[in-house]
Amino acid sequence: MLGGKWKLLILFHLGHGTRRFGELRRLVVGVSEKVLIQHLRELVSDGVVARTDFGEIPPRVEYALTPFGRSLTAALGPLCAWGEAHGEQLAALKDQRETAHAPAQT
Repeated sequence: MLGGKWKLLILFHLGHGTRRFGELRRLVVGVSEKVLIQHLRELVSDGVVARTDFGEIPPRVEYALTPFGRSLTAALGPLCAWGEAHGEQLAALKDQRETAHAPAQT
């Protein structure tokens, strides 16, 4: 359900309230429009996110957490706190991995 690089960030931003698609695209920095659409569809299909299409021109679509989604984000809160508490160590591990996999320079 939470597979994929961007779903946790999407849930984080929806945890702060209802968002339009364009807002999410700006808030989830680095995600492509295609992947954002795909992840939102999966989250809607899983019952985590509700999609409201207002049927207007220009199109207006909003996304919000369902009660099921709110319970999931509450469960993820301790994981976020752990990540914040260990941010420096996690960054160092990431740097080590990137250095180990970097091509050798001649």
